[in-house]
Amino acid sequence: MKKKIMIGVTAVAIVVIGFACFCIWFLSEAGSTYYYAQIDNSKIEQVNSRGGVIDLHGGLRYSYTLPAYNENGGKKDITFGTSRELKEGAFIRLTVMPVRGVLEWSEVEYDELPVAVKSNCAVPTNE
Repeated sequence: MKKKIMIGVTAVAIVVIGFACFCIWFLSEAGSTYYYAQIDNSKIEQVNSRGGVIDLHGGLRYSYTLPAYNENGGKKDITFGTSRELKEGAFIRLTVMPVRGVLEWSEVEYDELPVAVKSNCAVPTNE
């Protein structure tokens, strides 16, 4: 009888520890990848409220779906939300995590882009 209880307690402890480790991983940025994209405002969509009380988009009024490139030049179409329309032609770095999607984005200068990404982007003109 004691052996069955001990096995049960051990199994529960393993499940709880495993779940805690998964939660820590899921909430951290471990395993995230940087992707780089150039803003094209012809690919923006305005996100409309569906008339509900709860804002499912977290206040993000716009959605972009852009071709983005990782540091090795691998291409992937990525969708992310913003609270405002972004500057046409600007370069952004997206932090992307499996399952969770885009965690954050930030504007970067052309010189900060990896070489493999620069070959897929239009060179900015001085205004």
